[in-house]
Amino acid sequence: MRSTHGAPAESSNLPTPASALVIAAHPDDAEFQCGATLAKWARLGTKIHHLVLTDGSKGTWNPEADQGALVARRQQEQRSASEVLGGRGRVVFLGEVDGDLHADDPTTKAVCRALREIRPEVILAHDPWKRYRLHPDHSAAGELTVNAIVAARDPFFNPDQIQEGLETHRVASLLLFEPDEVNHVESVSETDVDLRVAALETHTSQFETTHFHKLDPGGSAESVLEEFRRQQRSVLAAAGDLHGGGFAEEYHLIQDQL
Repeated sequence: MRSTHGAPAESSNLPTPASALVIAAHPDDAEFQCGATLAKWARLGTKIHHLVLTDGSKGTWNPEADQGALVARRQQEQRSASEVLGGRGRVVFLGEVDGDLHADDPTTKAVCRALREIRPEVILAHDPWKRYRLHPDHSAAGELTVNAIVAARDPFFNPDQIQEGLETHRVASLLLFEPDEVNHVESVSETDVDLRVAALETHTSQFETTHFHKLDPGGSAESVLEEFRRQQRSVLAAAGDLHGGGFAEEYHLIQDQL
């Protein structure tokens, strides 16, 4: 049976993993797509790690912006977001140029290295097969994740890493967020939703772009922020309504091919 948006998911609520790694194209992608799940698992004892693939250097509408300063600011925002969610693991920045991410061999090798070093039980990542996606970094990030999962588990991929002492690693579950086809849901509490929103609010450099650009530009700063908070709650409430009530985040779960 294939589940899609608008239909009940086939599975829900993985057992709480010992460790989880979210692989995101840009700072703030993880919080938008799986922040409440990360908060839930962190609250239950999961060690949460972040791997951000690009430098976020194009994340502004100001053509006069200092991109070097923006990169440093966005890294600090991501570290702060991880802390808000309860992350106790590593926050790693691969540093590829924003807007120029490719699923090439050198980048796949770098992601493979991160998987072998961090050794997560569960990975959360962009869906590389999502249709009608506009941002090329998101598709590339998903493809890099899938390719690196295969490489990390087999000893003849990147054998120089094996020689360095990095053992192969096989993940137990892959959760693809913003999925083309939903087959799994993670139920989250109101507290988890609040933590997701609070983590998003640490990304202050993005308020005028990804956070607020579709909201009422005529409102006060506080009213726009409140509208953003309501919008975020409504997204998770709508997903919860489709899958039994409460709040939820939707995924495509892959396990049997790992």
